[in-house]
Amino acid sequence: MFEAKIKSVQCLSLTGLHRMSYKEWGDENNPKVLLCVHGVTRVSDDFDSMAQALAGEYRVIAPDIVGRGRSDWLKNPQLYRIPQYVSDIVTLLARVLPDGERQSVDWFGTSMGGLIGLGLASLPDNPIRKLVLNDIGPVLAPTALQRIGDYIGQDLRFDSFEMGAKFIRDVSLTFGEHTEQEWHKLASDVLRQDKDGKWVRHYDMGLAQPFRSATPESAEADEAMLWAAYDAIQCPTLLIRGAESDLLSPETAAMMTRRGPKATLVEIPNVGHAPTFIHDDQIAIAKKFLLG
Repeated sequence: MFEAKIKSVQCLSLTGLHRMSYKEWGDENNPKVLLCVHGVTRVSDDFDSMAQALAGEYRVIAPDIVGRGRSDWLKNPQLYRIPQYVSDIVTLLARVLPDGERQSVDWFGTSMGGLIGLGLASLPDNPIRKLVLNDIGPVLAPTALQRIGDYIGQDLRFDSFEMGAKFIRDVSLTFGEHTEQEWHKLASDVLRQDKDGKWVRHYDMGLAQPFRSATPESAEADEAMLWAAYDAIQCPTLLIRGAESDLLSPETAAMMTRRGPKATLVEIPNVGHAPTFIHDDQIAIAKKFLLG
């Protein structure tokens, strides 16, 4: 078993400095780096199982994207957007990548983490060698965005961990089947007690503001920019789709196999948005692509 180290790096936004926390597994001198980036309300702890499985091959890095988990919150919630996250990741990579003529990193991104990877991989001279997009693409189904946006901004406070864990499970049923122990961890990773002893979700409720300020016109512009970014990607790309996903449609997934990097598509049955990659069979999919 590899023990995770908790570290942090200082990043910059338009409103000042903030600290981004990250977990690290494996040999810190290993030149092979795998960056694992979570979904919109999740945290670095989501990758504990996958990191253990891959830490013998990689130095595995999993950040808490700003506004979540152990990281700071931004002074201006409107900055909780992909460009800020990409900027923070570039700062993180400057810290963790070894010096050399050609620095590279492999990327596994779930949902929002995939969009951050997509944005970075589209840039000239980017360091991404292989890219895994977990249930995300340039077209985001409006009904799914509405569902996600509705629960992000609910400032709920639970009298007990069990009540909070039930809520996390209810809004995460699309993750697919998990054991009671796995559901407990999925909840404990994103719940904490506040100063009044109530259990709350471990992120800034301000994350909801960009969702609320979105318009049909801005969504159309965002989709065009995401397709342009996807078409600019040149590295080998694996697209994972939960077969029951309401965020990544079969049509969008199929188009992604024909455009840009022409991603290899793997669908996981009996799962919606998004596969958790804590089970051995799912981890094996990523491992085969990354190390093959």
